[in-house]
Amino acid sequence: MDLQDKETTSGEIIPVVIVGNGPSGICLSYLLSGYTPYLSPEGWHPNALLQSKLAERPHLSLLEQDLEYLCEGLEGRSSNPVAVLFDSLLLPDSDFGLDHTSPLEWRYEPQRAVPHLVLGKGPPGGAWHAMEGSMLTLSLANWMELPGLKLKDWMRDKRRNVRNDRATPAEIASYYQHYVSQMSLEENFACGTTVTSVSREPGEQDGSPPCWRVSGLQRREGEILGDGCSVAEEVPFSLLAHNVVLATGTHDVPARLGVEGESLPFVCHSFWELEAAISRGELDRSSDPVLVVGAGLTAADAVLAAHHLNTSVYHAFRRPVTDPGLIFNQLPKLLYPEYHKVHQMMTQQQHQSTLSPPEQAQNLHSTPSSSSHPPPSSSSSYPGYLSFPCHRVAAFHPDRKCVLESDSGEQAVVQVSKALVLIGAHPNLSFLQDNGRPLGVSPDEPISCRRNPIDVDPFTNRVLAADGPGMYAMGPLVGENFVRFLKGGALAIAGDLSKRRRWGSGEDVVPAEVLDS
Repeated sequence: MDLQDKETTSGEIIPVVIVGNGPSGICLSYLLSGYTPYLSPEGWHPNALLQSKLAERPHLSLLEQDLEYLCEGLEGRSSNPVAVLFDSLLLPDSDFGLDHTSPLEWRYEPQRAVPHLVLGKGPPGGAWHAMEGSMLTLSLANWMELPGLKLKDWMRDKRRNVRNDRATPAEIASYYQHYVSQMSLEENFACGTTVTSVSREPGEQDGSPPCWRVSGLQRREGEILGDGCSVAEEVPFSLLAHNVVLATGTHDVPARLGVEGESLPFVCHSFWELEAAISRGELDRSSDPVLVVGAGLTAADAVLAAHHLNTSVYHAFRRPVTDPGLIFNQLPKLLYPEYHKVHQMMTQQQHQSTLSPPEQAQNLHSTPSSSSHPPPSSSSSYPGYLSFPCHRVAAFHPDRKCVLESDSGEQAVVQVSKALVLIGAHPNLSFLQDNGRPLGVSPDEPISCRRNPIDVDPFTNRVLAADGPGMYAMGPLVGENFVRFLKGGALAIAGDLSKRRRWGSGEDVVPAEVLDS
């Protein structure tokens, strides 16, 4: 879509603009396009309490129901109550490995559609397109799917049989792009756009209410050269919106340790840099060990990738392996065998310090002792792997030596071929004042999925500290890292917008100021 066609010189105000075209933005677009969830006449939910609540008003869509009432008493793997509710309705008892049919049915009701725009830097699917080519598999396929199109069915029809109910990132990215086409959502998507500013616009003297101005650049193909190639150009755009939804994800800016030597060439901050090194043949069984820093799923993927090459691995992370907050202690073992394997490695093969403090200090400038080397294959369940729980990186040195320091202050020095710092990422919210910090649960800290998400109302996803009404946030920005749970944010926002609609018009959303006044 050419956003110049949407310029607001005529004073048009778009009801909803969504910043971000990953699975969060796609799911919300689906709901705003008139696709509406109801309890099916034959629908049944294994949770008797939830089933009885749904049966009280079966004629009402889920968007019209009291979500807070439906959420009461539900428990799940998300701290967001609406996320738990919607996940439970889409995939009943999936945490137990069961495959119950969803009690929901989806009806296309075009009179409910809310005009909206979805802005994204690349094709629909967001950051998943940056993961294409990964040799590793991710979550259960049905946990990655969006309403109305079974991912397993799409994979089976398109390419191959589904093995172990898994999907690769490349398949997921292609699925999301296909989903937008299959559901006829393309007219709502403006790709190749970079948002540079979201600000509050005051009301006009003619009585029009305040709104949001969304400005940025759209990449378009420009002049055709003599060789037939075209030159891309970036064209400015500026839109007005009654409501703006932040759905950018949090994968834009890798988190950094902030230690000496972190900018050295052998220190990487992306899993894909490891894959590139593997494809160039830089790592094999004869390489010095790879240091992986972090205890999330991406760090685990890096451990598995290096282990697959028989390249030795040092694995350093801040928490103890028994910490209940560690992601491996939250995932079902039967559903995530590869991550359970990494957790076993972390638990069974831990670094044990055998050096006195003077010897450790001497090792800062010498080759590390054998106590810091991965254990030999003859005495190890997982040859070539050694974990360093409760350790942090103190420094990286140009000679590829890394200083690791335990919580008790003991230090170990390890020689590595490459260091991968995989400790999460921060969203790029440069289009907001102070990079969005004032919107966080802790306004003085950077926004991050785990440590400081955007503070929202749990049942509407309205941003509590926004400059004015009509700003929402969803997905990783509010702490939802898994696709299966970010869909709850779409339900919360669509439900709140539905309650604001003008009676009988079927075309617009009542400006937030009207309802909040």
